[in-house]
Amino acid sequence: MDFNLSPGNESYRKRIKDFVEQELLPLEQNPEAYDEHENIARDCLDQMRAKAKQQGLWCLQIPEHLGGQGLDISGMAACYEEMNRSIFGPVVFNSAAPDDGNMIVLAKVATEAQQERWLKPIVEGKVSSAFVMTEPPPGCGSDPGMMQTTATRKGDGWVIHGHKHYITGAAEASHFILIARTSDDTRKGLSAFLFHKDDPGWEIIRRIPIMGPEEHGGHCELRFDGLEIPDENRLMEVGDGLKLTQIRLGTARLTHCMRWLGLARRSLEIATEYVNNRESFGQSLAQREGVQWLLGEAAMEIQVGRLLTMHAAWKLDQGDFARKEVSMAKVAVADTLHKAVDTAIQLCGARGYSKDTPLEWIYRYARQARLVDGASEIHKMVFSKTLLAERTDFWHWGVKA
Repeated sequence: MDFNLSPGNESYRKRIKDFVEQELLPLEQNPEAYDEHENIARDCLDQMRAKAKQQGLWCLQIPEHLGGQGLDISGMAACYEEMNRSIFGPVVFNSAAPDDGNMIVLAKVATEAQQERWLKPIVEGKVSSAFVMTEPPPGCGSDPGMMQTTATRKGDGWVIHGHKHYITGAAEASHFILIARTSDDTRKGLSAFLFHKDDPGWEIIRRIPIMGPEEHGGHCELRFDGLEIPDENRLMEVGDGLKLTQIRLGTARLTHCMRWLGLARRSLEIATEYVNNRESFGQSLAQREGVQWLLGEAAMEIQVGRLLTMHAAWKLDQGDFARKEVSMAKVAVADTLHKAVDTAIQLCGARGYSKDTPLEWIYRYARQARLVDGASEIHKMVFSKTLLAERTDFWHWGVKA
């Protein structure tokens, strides 16, 4: 593959970089810019989103005919990395989870009527969304086959009963994608549905407190007790719920990696600035060999993560499912984010541990990376199974046509 960005993608990357430098990094220094959950406050978000739209930097991932900029996945990789050098970045450009993954999958599989009703308002930033899949034990976590929530036929619609938890963004979402069991078939037993927050028959039980700063809408526990969904709000065919989930998560897992690389880079930027200026025993910290080793290791791992992510993005752009490539990037970049911010805090000492920099924010946020969208252990199982099946062909080069 050619690692050079196309002129169009490079233009977007530079403009995103400039926006982050000029608008978002300074905003992080303002205590009034944060809400009670340590995310960007709504009035600041609205102002920044208006500027992003005005500059043509809105919804990079969505095709132009649906209201986005139409970047390919390789271009997204470069731009998402730049935007998440700010902890406020992705949500300002409408590229944050879970809306990001939900918009991408709706753009791929929803009918025109469904896109008009359910996708367009998310693209326009008028509403937010959530993806409703994970359940408390004995329900599904990493194994969708354990799904307990049911969708039962009733006339021209479906009736939902069940229990979900850790549903990101649910407290502020208006549009929901729900995965529920429609049969006992091991491969075709799940189906996907759309519902609105005002539909009766479901409730948010609680917003679950978490270790790190929260996305808008938090992580919620939901109960379904007779929610009725008309069949016109079913996504894809009956039994295609697992397929839809795989379509969504393939790209969504990789966009996590893109964003995490931005946070990892920001962590090292803060650390390098500090060690260049902080002196001890007659020389700057940056002149000390031990400090150089720590910085060098973290920088190298970030570059490895970038290459894994871009390779997976390139394969997705070629029409490949890139399952093992996405899984390897997910594992590596999740570890890299933690390594980078941990190194930065160590080098910055008390300043890194304090709230004078965003490092402690990033550190708490980083711990979820090895869990969300499949724990690292699950992804290792995925590509180890591929290794056992392909043996030496696991490491193969593509051939140009």
